Amino acid sequence: MDNAIYAALTRQSGLMQEMQSIANNMANASTTGFRREGVVFSEYVDALDGEAPALSMAYAHGRSVDLQQGGLTQTGGTYDFAIEGQGFFMVQTPEGNELTRAGSFIPSAEGMLLTPDGYPVLDQGGSPITIPPGQGPAKLSQDGTLSINGAPIAQVGVFLPPEGSQISHVAGTRFKSDAEPEPAEEFSVLQGQLEDSNVDPIAEVSRMIQVQRAYELGQKFLDREDERIRGVISTLSR
Repeated sequence: MDNAIYAALTRQSGLMQEMQSIANNMANASTTGFRREGVVFSEYVDALDGEAPALSMAYAHGRSVDLQQGGLTQTGGTYDFAIEGQGFFMVQTPEGNELTRAGSFIPSAEGMLLTPDGYPVLDQGGSPITIPPGQGPAKLSQDGTLSINGAPIAQVGVFLPPEGSQISHVAGTRFKSDAEPEPAEEFSVLQGQLEDSNVDPIAEVSRMIQVQRAYELGQKFLDREDERIRGVISTLSR
């Protein structure tokens, strides 16, 4: 295969991944705590034999997570929490502890604070939070302390991946850090509010149009190369 076709195919593959990322962002523009994702492109350079110049190809090798703060929506829910500032809530899953900014929680019949998926929410010490049932509504202070009738019962954990670490999307609004998260310092936890998705639908539509046009140009180039190769083969076979 011609080197130009190799380069064009790698570019098309990356653009397809970016289009999938944009579609996922747009589908979650109204999802509580969702974080916008983008595709990370890099350049792959391969030396060729002889005096031919090196071959440069685009390579989509991962996704970046946009950690920009989303807007806040007032809900009035007792167990709707929103983080203002840096940090994530931590939840316990069968695959290990994971991070999320989606703070819509539900107490179980036994009083354990759970995500809508049924995963326990962890306190500052990394243990599941339990709300004593039947003792009145819980109040939340901005440092994450939960109390009932003025008596503290737990502190909602807010954690931050160490500087230089990477987080990756796991599922829904949950993320995994490649290093052990540490307790965050600069934050406020607000009760009765939820954080919106940080996706800007208008910006995503604009980016989708750009990616689509780039993909169409690449496809036209591949079609022309295919016609050229077929013409050369037809001429040589006469």
